[in-house]
Amino acid sequence: MDEVEDEPLYVERVCAIDVAKGRLDACVRVPSDRNPRRRAQEVRTFGTTKKEIMALADWLRCWGVVQVVMESTGDYWKAPFFRLEAEGLECTLADARQVKHLPGRPKTDLADCVWLARNFERGMVAACFVPPPEIRRLRTLTRYRRHLTEERSREKQRCEKLLEDAQIKLSVVVSDLHGVSARDMMEALIAGQRDPGTLAQLARGAMRGKIKMLEEALDGADTFTDHHAFVLRMMLDNIDRITSQIDKLTAQIEELIAPFEHQVGQLDAIPGIGRTAAQDLIAEIGIDMRVFPTPAHLVSWCKFCPQVKSSAGKRKGRNAKGRGNRYVAGVLGEVSVSAGKTKTRIGARYRRLARRRGKPKAQVAVGNTVLTIAHALLSNPEAVYQDLGVDYYETRLHHRKQTAGHVRALQHLGYRVTLEPLEPAT
Repeated sequence: MDEVEDEPLYVERVCAIDVAKGRLDACVRVPSDRNPRRRAQEVRTFGTTKKEIMALADWLRCWGVVQVVMESTGDYWKAPFFRLEAEGLECTLADARQVKHLPGRPKTDLADCVWLARNFERGMVAACFVPPPEIRRLRTLTRYRRHLTEERSREKQRCEKLLEDAQIKLSVVVSDLHGVSARDMMEALIAGQRDPGTLAQLARGAMRGKIKMLEEALDGADTFTDHHAFVLRMMLDNIDRITSQIDKLTAQIEELIAPFEHQVGQLDAIPGIGRTAAQDLIAEIGIDMRVFPTPAHLVSWCKFCPQVKSSAGKRKGRNAKGRGNRYVAGVLGEVSVSAGKTKTRIGARYRRLARRRGKPKAQVAVGNTVLTIAHALLSNPEAVYQDLGVDYYETRLHHRKQTAGHVRALQHLGYRVTLEPLEPAT
């Protein structure tokens, strides 16, 4: 082994792995036997199969290495990480952006694993969050459920486009194109029914009050041809198939989420978060908030804290929040919109910010608030969410500031405002 002289270390025995699809380049760095101030290192290449990873684990045991670090390369890091973790090694996942190669440094897989080992043994590499096995199993199901839900939504949109192509304006009258009444009408169209009056009579419940409007919307049914019926049949069957798969996933998720039922109830109390959103959020951030020392750490990990970059008094870029966990972002986006319709403190916050700064910024701000509340609830099993009320901001804002805000709003609309207090002492 080659010997090199370095500075005092944070970890004495370390292994760094550069991960590829079918290859693992591992560098072991340990104290030198001949000189304690020098390091001994060896680089070997292994495959990514179970047999090769087990051989890598045996090699690490021979050198007394317990600490293993690897880059988060796509999904390829999961096989060696989980296998070595099961063998009792302490694995750390490093963000590739933190250990990318410097300009002028040779860029090869072997050089990368040596560079990663040198950085990690000095404590210069921060660990990425990797949830425990029970959360990982739950995450696999919740993520696939979201993918299927998105695919079902796309298929429903294709149905609407197909009806528009056939000059059927059913979606103008019906709010839910895949409700009971609209579904019966589409089934009748596929079966060959083309009379607008007959199709409109299939309406149920409150839709019976729109018979006349439905007849006008279905007046173009004579242009609904056989090829429209053939494609619509496939679309509806696909929607039913995806719905059935989503129901099966939900049943399996309910079994896996049972040990965390208390945490689901805590998150479900937050305005805008339902049971499904609570399950998705737990699957992404877990229930052990010790990995996020403060709420700010959790918010930063989810990239819901936009950073302002400026130079010479000018802002750079669009102050984007960066690339975070897209599944958390999807959940929080839905939660913020739902909470904005409620008479709660979070709803009031969304409406205030959406009015002044726009809906996208309001969603990020409300997502930040929801994550902060979730961190507080999950950190304390005894904690219970209590809403502060829809008038939270009005009651804590001084009346003079409220008055000045209303005056500015009226002046912006083109009015000259004169204030006269009802009571002289006011």
